[in-house]
Amino acid sequence: MESLVTLLHVMMAIINFSRANATCNLQEDSAYPQLSKDGDIIVGGIFPLHSSWEIPDLSYLVKPLPLKCKSFNFKAFQYSQSLIFAIEEINNSSTLLPGVSLGYKIYDSCSSTASGVRMAMALINGNEQIVLDEPCSKPAQVQAIIGETYSSVSMAIASTVGPFSISIISHYATCECLSDKRKYPSFLRTIPSDYYQSRALAEMVKHFGWTWVGAIRRDDDYGNSGMAAFTEAAEELGICLEYSIPFFRTYSQEKILRIVEQIKSSTSRVIVGFLTHWDLEILLHVFFEHNITGYQWVGSEAWIFDPVLPTKDKNNILQGAIGLAIPKTTVTGLKDFILDVHPLKSAGSAIFTEFWEALFQCKYTKQNESEDTPVCTGKEKLSEVENTFTDMSLMPIFSNVYKGVYAIAHALHNLLGCTQTCLTKKQPDPFTFLQHLKMVHFRTKEGEEVFFDENGDPAAKYEIINWHSSKEHQQRFVTVGLYDSSLPSHNRLSVNMASIVWAQNSSHVLVSVCSESCPPGTRKAVQKGKPICCFDCIPCAEGEISNMTDSIKCEQCNQDYWSNPRRDECVKKEIEFLSFEDTMGILLTVVSITGAFMTVTIAIIFFRYKNTPIVRANNSELSFLLLFSLTLCFLCSLTFIGRPSKWSCMLRHTAFGIIFVLSISCVLGKTIVVLMAFRATLPGSNVMKWFGPPQQRLSVFAFTLIQILICILWLTISPPFPFKNLKHYKEKIILECHLGSNIGFWAVLGYIGFLALLCFVLAFLARKLPDNFNEAKFITFSMLIFCAVWITFIPAYVSSPGKFTVAVEIFAILASSFGLLFCIFLPKCYIIILKPEKNTKKQMMGKMPVK
Repeated sequence: MESLVTLLHVMMAIINFSRANATCNLQEDSAYPQLSKDGDIIVGGIFPLHSSWEIPDLSYLVKPLPLKCKSFNFKAFQYSQSLIFAIEEINNSSTLLPGVSLGYKIYDSCSSTASGVRMAMALINGNEQIVLDEPCSKPAQVQAIIGETYSSVSMAIASTVGPFSISIISHYATCECLSDKRKYPSFLRTIPSDYYQSRALAEMVKHFGWTWVGAIRRDDDYGNSGMAAFTEAAEELGICLEYSIPFFRTYSQEKILRIVEQIKSSTSRVIVGFLTHWDLEILLHVFFEHNITGYQWVGSEAWIFDPVLPTKDKNNILQGAIGLAIPKTTVTGLKDFILDVHPLKSAGSAIFTEFWEALFQCKYTKQNESEDTPVCTGKEKLSEVENTFTDMSLMPIFSNVYKGVYAIAHALHNLLGCTQTCLTKKQPDPFTFLQHLKMVHFRTKEGEEVFFDENGDPAAKYEIINWHSSKEHQQRFVTVGLYDSSLPSHNRLSVNMASIVWAQNSSHVLVSVCSESCPPGTRKAVQKGKPICCFDCIPCAEGEISNMTDSIKCEQCNQDYWSNPRRDECVKKEIEFLSFEDTMGILLTVVSITGAFMTVTIAIIFFRYKNTPIVRANNSELSFLLLFSLTLCFLCSLTFIGRPSKWSCMLRHTAFGIIFVLSISCVLGKTIVVLMAFRATLPGSNVMKWFGPPQQRLSVFAFTLIQILICILWLTISPPFPFKNLKHYKEKIILECHLGSNIGFWAVLGYIGFLALLCFVLAFLARKLPDNFNEAKFITFSMLIFCAVWITFIPAYVSSPGKFTVAVEIFAILASSFGLLFCIFLPKCYIIILKPEKNTKKQMMGKMPVK
């Protein structure tokens, strides 16, 4: 940047040298300051001393007359007084710029961009009509310019004087665009940029829970730039704009009616206004005519604490408005200086006369005798009037003007080498002065820190202002919070909610949302074709939760957890297994113990009557071994009940397999004994010596040993283990014993089935033997039951869910055990207990079959 400016200076010097003998002739009419005072160094001022102008003749047939301004602006006049006060205070100071006097020239921009630029050029070039024999290139007439008030005018002035490095310090132009040093290299300001105000407004809107808002913006650089920054910040915070309507006071009636229709057709209840007080003065009348009331207004500092606006809002359209304002401050002596206007006569008599007439509503000279306006005497007293001029609510803005002048003075003080006195009174080079001005850092007499950042902006601090209505229906500006951009993001905004008065005197915050918040347990689904603030609340799916309001997605629970019915918390999944506390577990336990008790009882009976023929005839040794194994069968079913563990899983399947093989081996031995005994009764047969007691014991041991070896291989290669089954049920965990090796499990069952089938076949072959060997019939029935139970067990086991799988297996064990117990031993017990007369050797021998 410095190199470019240097190059520009070189080029200007070349042009000046080539035109050294040229004379300058002012082509435009002279422009004279409204207020002025001579000094060693002149400070310029441009303020909108009038708020409007008469439209000139633009027919291009005659030269347009100079702009005729009207509607005297008391606030701008107060700004100019603040500038004069600061300069007078500096000139009377012995420590700041000693020996150097500051003068001022204050021009009226008439709130017009073109007029503002013209006044800026007059400040730089001077206002002489014709200068002969003088080079066109000469130093600027002013050191720096204070002003302008509005952003659009400031932009035009800054872009015009920027190439000449003339410093301009605005006290009220807030457009973020003015922070761009590439476009406005010499622009600085003592009021924060709208970048911070826009973000502060967005954070405030979010703080109050308003996510669906409308907006009206001034259709110029101030409104458009500010609203663009607000929109960007709002989107980051999840706030949606239902509409953003431009407005300017010169809009046609048709455009204004479109604005009214847009607002009336909207659903948002909050309106953010990036406007000036002049804009709202026009809109208030329109809104009242069309009954646009009951909205919560959020305002920028350009109107929220303007003292004139409440007097215009007679229908309380803006009641409860809330917005941002420059923090309150005081400048000692400034209020008294502003109200003591008589000394200003010497600074500008014409503007003073107009001011006096506007202030007291009088005329120094009447145009005709029929006028009702009183004649000004010059002795009117300010104490007798109460209007905008006597209202000091804009003291923060007056302070901004004051700080701007002091910034110029401090930069000059440093640049001119002032200590006891200044080394020179010569006006410094504009570019050098601009660099020093950017680096000033000082405190005012009230202790307020003044400095500029790299963009020429001050630190951003705002008060949050709320409109309160008094009993007399007058609006008061009440500070209800603060915003400080220098603090961490979570501490920037502080609001006293209890002290806020809302629109229409509501006792609670107005709700303005497109869709109600989604409660925990649901997620937001954006409605097609609508902003993100318009959404439906979709319940989370099973196994998913959202534990906060307005979740955009549902979180999946961990595999051991499941969503509760409200879908707002992951709870531990219910663990299901067949326990001793379950009703089914209790019933199966009772049945198992009952079966074991019955088996032991039968064993006692058999032991008690072991010498009787019926016990002796049915191979008592195998019978007792069978009763022992059946007792273990009933008891082994208990290992299937309870929480699966590593050892219980291995025990339940292997114990079941081995014990059942032992039982079937005993039954198979008894079946073979029956067949061998029948063969032994035939003449010449000696088969019983081949299947006597030793062989019977050996056969039972051999059959059982095979099963033991199968189980050892199963446990060695891939044993059963506890397993959490998460697939069968989503909402609960089935704790079961995984088989480990399916081959091992089905090998155990297959071997049991093979022995049972073999036993059934042998028993079936022996079913028609004589009555004294009728045990074969009972063995046939028992094996028939056994096989039927285990054949039906297979599909039931595969298809049963959860703990019912274990219950089916226990049921099969108990059913087959009871089948063996009842079919083989109950008939004998019946004879032993109830028919003892049949328990004789004669009855047991019966008749031999006849050959």
